[in-house]
Amino acid sequence: MKYHFFLLLVFFSVFGFSQKSKIDLKSIEKNLKNPDSPYNYEKLIFKYKGYPKSLDSIEAQYLYYGRNFRNDKISAVDESFKSLTDAFKQGNFEECIRLGKVLYSKDPTNLDILLVLLRAYDSRKEGNNFMHHLNQFRLLTGGIKNSGNGSSEKTAYLVNSVGDEYILLNILNIGKDYVRGSQPAKDGMFDIWEKDGHKLYIKILYLDL
Repeated sequence: MKYHFFLLLVFFSVFGFSQKSKIDLKSIEKNLKNPDSPYNYEKLIFKYKGYPKSLDSIEAQYLYYGRNFRNDKISAVDESFKSLTDAFKQGNFEECIRLGKVLYSKDPTNLDILLVLLRAYDSRKEGNNFMHHLNQFRLLTGGIKNSGNGSSEKTAYLVNSVGDEYILLNILNIGKDYVRGSQPAKDGMFDIWEKDGHKLYIKILYLDL
């Protein structure tokens, strides 16, 4: 979802990871499913839900990119998700929280769900819940920022969806004055955003094709 709201610039003006890391999707899939791995999904999601600040940048990437290998994701075409977005558009934040909690319990690393909950908790001045989900949101989007630098195809930022791409564009302050071009890639699609000769490469992953 193309949310252009509330405190995105504030969220991302004060954080970032110091190192870029190459994303090994096969390793992520293998480790998430291995109960003996420190990157096992159940171990990571337990820390993520309880104290997201305890996860490091590599663990963040395992959770974010690991969504590609899960069968319990909430899709933008699901009726339950459409109900959440309808409540958001209507400004019914009490309903956003009620529906968002249910969807979060099923798909806790979904950035769109987190954004709706953040907006709802911010509106209702529920500071503790807001900060908890903000820390989760920062963790996951920090994992995206740490996936590359966007300067070339080889160092493109990697995102799981077009919706996540627009979240990243907001974080990077890439606006409507950029022109987008696209080209196919292995396991995905490159979007190239260009302005005044400067190009930003973002790869959208399509691993199920």
